[in-house]
Amino acid sequence: MRVMVIVKASPESEAGAPASTEMLEAMGRYNEELVRAGVMLAGEGLHPSTKGKRVRFSGSQRTVVDGPFTETKELIAGFWLWQVRSMDEAVEWARRCPNPMPGESELELRPVFEADDFGPELTPELRAQEERLRAQAADR
Repeated sequence: MRVMVIVKASPESEAGAPASTEMLEAMGRYNEELVRAGVMLAGEGLHPSTKGKRVRFSGSQRTVVDGPFTETKELIAGFWLWQVRSMDEAVEWARRCPNPMPGESELELRPVFEADDFGPELTPELRAQEERLRAQAADR
């Protein structure tokens, strides 16, 4: 199963405080373990929400809102995408993660929808389209 691991933002990350060399070294070692174990599919850190935008939908209307966004604890500072056997395995890996922020921080683990999760609503034609688009994206 694939799991998205969401690194919650902190006041420091939203202020744009750079990570220390020690933190970058610890994360580098951790990411090497994830890659060697075949767990890590992707992972990135995100700029503070001051550099972000949101697009809100209301029926056919679209509204673009510039950051910063409030509720820091609900913002995302980074993510990993992992391939694991189970949520328990994902939790084990998450427990081994260096604290990604100075002070308190939090990771949120969420299973990623797989094609079979959509049942018969994902018709063979839609499944073929999805597979074709994934292959095209992988070739880029």
